[in-house]
Amino acid sequence: MPARAITLYRQEQTQHQSSKHVVHLSRKSSSKSVKKEQVQATEAMAEPAYTVPTFRERAPEGMQEYQRMTAHFGRDLVQLQQELDRMKEATHEQVENVEITRQVSARKEITAEVPRPPDFLISLRSHTVWEKTPVKLFCTVSGHPNPIVKWYKNDVAIEPLSSPGKFKIESKYGVHSLFISRCAVSDSGVYSAVVTNPYGKATSKTMVCVRRPLGGGELSHLPGQVPLLSSIHARKLEVTLLNNFGVTFGTEGESVSLFSTMVVVPDLPNLPPEAMWYRDDTLLKPSRWIEMSIGGGVAKLTFPHLNKDDEGLYTLRIWTKDGTVEHSAYLFVKDAAPTVAGAPGAPMDVTASDANADYVLVSWKPPNTTNEAPITGYFVDRRKSGTKDWVQCNESPVKVCKLPVHGLTEGASYHFRVRAVNKTGISLPSRMSTGVTAAAVESDVEGVPSAPAQVVASRNTKTSAFVQWEPPKHPNNLMGYYVDASVVGSKVWFPCNHRPYKHTRFVAHDLVKGDTYVFRVQAVNAYGLSEESQESAPLFIDAALKGAVEYAAPSAPYGITLLNCNGSSMTLAWKRPKHTGGTKITSYYLDKREAGSLNWKEVSPSPAIHRIFTVENLTGGVFYEFKIQAANLAGVGMPSEPSKAFACEAWTMPEPGPAYDLSFWEVRDNSLMLQWRAPVYTGGSPVTGYFVDMAKKGSSNFATVNAESVGQCYLKVTGLEAGASYVFKVRAVNANGVGRASDVSDPVCAKALPGMKEIVCGVDEETGDIFLNFEACETSETSKFIWSKSYKEITESNRVFITSSGRHSKLTFINPEKEDLGTYSVSVTDTDGVSASYTLNEEEHKKMLEQSYNIRHPIVPLKTELNYEILEKGHVRFWLQALKLSSSVNYRFIVNDKAISSAEGYKISHDVNTGIIQMTIELFTKANEGTYTLQIHDGKAKSQSSLVLVGDVFKTALKEAEFQRKEHIRKQGPHFSEYLSFHVTDDCTVILVCKLANVKKETTFTWFKDDEEITVDVPPNPMSGTCALPIPMFSRKDQGIYKAILGDDRGKDTSVYDISGKVFEDIINAIASIAGNSASELVLQCTPEGIRLQCYMKYYTEEMKTSWLHRESKISSSERMRIGGTSEMAWMQICEPTDKEKGHYTIEIHDGKTSHSRTFDLSGQAYSDAYAEFQRLKAAAFAEKNRGRVVGGLPDVVTIMEKKTLSLTCTVWGDPSPEVTWFKNEQEVLSTDRYKITFEGGKFSSLTINTVTVEDSGKYSINVRNKHGGEFVEITVSVYKQGEEIPEPKLGQMSKPAATPKPATPKPATPKPATPTPPKSQTPQTPTPSIKSPTPPPSVKSPTPTPAPKSPTPPRSVRSPTPTRSLRSPTPTKK
Repeated sequence: MPARAITLYRQEQTQHQSSKHVVHLSRKSSSKSVKKEQVQATEAMAEPAYTVPTFRERAPEGMQEYQRMTAHFGRDLVQLQQELDRMKEATHEQVENVEITRQVSARKEITAEVPRPPDFLISLRSHTVWEKTPVKLFCTVSGHPNPIVKWYKNDVAIEPLSSPGKFKIESKYGVHSLFISRCAVSDSGVYSAVVTNPYGKATSKTMVCVRRPLGGGELSHLPGQVPLLSSIHARKLEVTLLNNFGVTFGTEGESVSLFSTMVVVPDLPNLPPEAMWYRDDTLLKPSRWIEMSIGGGVAKLTFPHLNKDDEGLYTLRIWTKDGTVEHSAYLFVKDAAPTVAGAPGAPMDVTASDANADYVLVSWKPPNTTNEAPITGYFVDRRKSGTKDWVQCNESPVKVCKLPVHGLTEGASYHFRVRAVNKTGISLPSRMSTGVTAAAVESDVEGVPSAPAQVVASRNTKTSAFVQWEPPKHPNNLMGYYVDASVVGSKVWFPCNHRPYKHTRFVAHDLVKGDTYVFRVQAVNAYGLSEESQESAPLFIDAALKGAVEYAAPSAPYGITLLNCNGSSMTLAWKRPKHTGGTKITSYYLDKREAGSLNWKEVSPSPAIHRIFTVENLTGGVFYEFKIQAANLAGVGMPSEPSKAFACEAWTMPEPGPAYDLSFWEVRDNSLMLQWRAPVYTGGSPVTGYFVDMAKKGSSNFATVNAESVGQCYLKVTGLEAGASYVFKVRAVNANGVGRASDVSDPVCAKALPGMKEIVCGVDEETGDIFLNFEACETSETSKFIWSKSYKEITESNRVFITSSGRHSKLTFINPEKEDLGTYSVSVTDTDGVSASYTLNEEEHKKMLEQSYNIRHPIVPLKTELNYEILEKGHVRFWLQALKLSSSVNYRFIVNDKAISSAEGYKISHDVNTGIIQMTIELFTKANEGTYTLQIHDGKAKSQSSLVLVGDVFKTALKEAEFQRKEHIRKQGPHFSEYLSFHVTDDCTVILVCKLANVKKETTFTWFKDDEEITVDVPPNPMSGTCALPIPMFSRKDQGIYKAILGDDRGKDTSVYDISGKVFEDIINAIASIAGNSASELVLQCTPEGIRLQCYMKYYTEEMKTSWLHRESKISSSERMRIGGTSEMAWMQICEPTDKEKGHYTIEIHDGKTSHSRTFDLSGQAYSDAYAEFQRLKAAAFAEKNRGRVVGGLPDVVTIMEKKTLSLTCTVWGDPSPEVTWFKNEQEVLSTDRYKITFEGGKFSSLTINTVTVEDSGKYSINVRNKHGGEFVEITVSVYKQGEEIPEPKLGQMSKPAATPKPATPKPATPKPATPTPPKSQTPQTPTPSIKSPTPPPSVKSPTPTPAPKSPTPPRSVRSPTPTRSLRSPTPTKK
């Protein structure tokens, strides 16, 4: 039949291809009517590649399954795949032709879209696929308007939402597809696509045939191992399990629910995750006994009426985007209370096998009996479907767990149930069977199995225990095991499970903490229960404890690798669990299975002790997978992930096999020690060396570490990057070449453990033994120190012995010789890689032997050799310290071959407690140069130490001794206890400070600078113990050498302080720190020259490191940018500012450590206002500079005798040249014959009065002015008569000349050329204020003194050749 189906399939494909060709030609001929075809059909029609089943990936040798499939289908699957690929390429070619047709038609002018009925450009094609693989049906349609596509299976419309995840319908670019995921046999049928639009309807049909591989039915597997999933799944959801169900206990008849909460992304109400529930090896489906639901973030499994049939390991598996997530836990079901006390529990797993039309074989599993009486038989009841009455089938109890039931009605459906019987009564009925299934084959073997053996119980948790046993020698179609427990002393047994358990390892739950239990096991088959096994040893129930520490089961081993295979056995190795549970791992349990199978089998009843094991009795040519569980005091941990499939084929390659068990020791920041184990399979010749490859974590670029192969199984890798993680692999070498590489190691970080210490080599001070000592930075309760030589563990040796205590371990050499040289290493187990190594070389060995000899052959141990030191008074002390001295010690000092004894000038002594022997020379002189030797005799021990004190060494010692002697003498009188130093106060005053000692009232203190005495306002007070010299407003002028001299009749002392260089810089920096902290914000000040920025502070001096910056660029002092300051502020002036000077200005004051900055933004309105003020002040200054003024020559008071000639002459200046007007008593004086006024060269003006009279006395004044303003100067003239006493002139402070502002309407005058300000050298000589010309000398007296007339003009109070003109007065009115 399969061969025929294939033939028909090929014929159908041939017809399909020819029909497609005709359709294509017809479409091409009518392409003018097609306007738009979809251009991306190729991508949309892409079909998932056919996945070859796992069993097909293996070689055909020995693969009977492969041969059966070939016989059924007539050709292998590879050819079928090639034909499918060919068909796919033909379809691809058709799509390209359609695309070409579309492009041609697109270029033609089409005035209007013509309505067209739907039609198939590419119709559906038939598919034959394997079960659990996906299939994609697709077609291409045309029509206008765009047609609607509807999909049908066997003429029934397909609704994707009715079976979420099963069907997926897509429509892209005119290509319509139906995707069927994880095909089942029931998915076979006729699929059709119906396309419709307003102008018509078209249909395309095809056949989908789903095949099941021979033997591909439901397979069984162990609890905890659910069936493998298909590699293809349509789910794109991300699912994370949160709260999961745990171990659950129930009783028959109750209702129990198992549920897990989860987070689903995206959370679609109409598309929940696909969840599957398994009990042991069976996929569960909803029934009257089981209810399933998923939604709202909860997956739930409910048992409305619990039965012992429901007991087992339940697994929830949920599809996710990246695969699956799952959780497992055990459900225990206890027997319901019997109707009669002592009656047995109900049987379970009742099944009915259809033998013929009126014959059914009913079988079941017996219940467990603990305290009840033994079961004597079973009653079987039947019930016709649709009725409620049960009829007993057998009149007397049947003793075996099966019964042929006769007398049935042909064509009727029956259900069966079983009841157990003992001497006490009849049990409750079992759960009824589900109906007749495939015929069962009866076993020829009869009788119950033999009893299990070697029951061992160990601790697991506070309420559970781990029980394991050996299977019975005669299983006789074994169904499983019952495990019973009993509290020691109670003699009452209770069942731990109520349904036969198939494995030899079981966790018994619901135990009472603190009780002691024993366990027994019974085997079960169709004939009943075996004899009970022997009881286990008593077990105290508590968490796995040791030293009051609670332990847990270890994590799963990993890294299972194949080391050798001889065709019937495999040698495996694996890596220890990353978490041991806090206690030593005691054993490993191995399980195996054939690849493609789900049934795990124990490799051996006895666990493996080491991490390498040879699995025997394997079948050659078969692929095997393995998993491993580790066990410790707390119990058995989780199983490892299944290994990859290893082929059981004998290794015959000439190169060696892989090394294994790569480990890291002595991990430091830049190096580590890599160790490995030699290959089990050596190849055609012995292994001669190894190559080590290294790569950074996450990289696949491995580089070989060693250029030449190494002969040992370890290598120190150096040059690592601190903190980086690396992985390694090792390749073994023999004469035939380089073998396969080991598995890649775990990543290791090149970083030393905190507190890691190295091995220390030393000599025992008491015994002289040479030892290596190591102190671990961390240990655990179970840690052990493992010492190795050349990285081979030292177990028993007559060369060394090892002692360990706490975190310390010591390896001691018994009789050190050259054969003990080498590398010694130590590692600490159950730590995070605590280890170290030490290489004992010949030089170190010789040194240690010398120390050992010195200890074992008595010498006086010296702590220090002979030394010398200079004491306070200039005495020199020679001393030596021994580790210990006895009271009977003898010694002598020898100086220049002459023994010295205690005498005048020499003091020799020793102290037994401290071990110090010393000699003191009170007066150390040149005669003491030479060699000093100390010889010691202490019992049998001797020692000698010498000191050579000659040459420069002696001169240094002598100089120091003389200095100390002088210091001692100095301190006998007044002296400085602390020499001069400086201190800067908060007001920036520098103070020189010193402290005095041993002073009295008569002690004097004097300050000097550069050898000149400094007079201070407050005399220093030596009795206060401190003297200070303030230096206010410190600057460069204060540099110099300062001295402080202290003295009295006992002597004197001097302290010198040189304030220059570094000291001066430190003082300036200290001032700058205080000034910088006190600096104000920058202040804007306008001047006639420009804009000035000022920063006020406590003190400023130009020696301070001050920088001005404009827009972060440093400003240098120039004609345009002037930098200066006063004692109170620092300033920077912008002369003649322009727009270029806008921006931020900053002053930075540096104090050697920090920078103090202040900033001002000279831009915007601030700049505009400042610039306007500058222009105003500039104009005012210009006017002030060029206004008319009296430069000099006029006296304040003139006294003259009558009839003399008075000449008042002065020098004036102004630009332009000023006008000059003379006044007498505020009345203008006009030039006459008697009053003659002259103005020469625009510079010199004079008023000459001929033949003065008393009436000429009065107040004269001169008004000098031009367009910028002027000045008014007054002179008092006193005329006395001849013969009168000359009146005494009343001289006072000269009044400030009144400056006259620029007149609003200038007086018309003849224009005068502007006269520039003459240089000082060209200025005519003018009389100074001290000259009172033409006043006669005071000795001349006038007989008739005439007082000066009063005038409203105030007298001058200031006399100066160039008075300041800050006030301006109006020009007097001319008369």
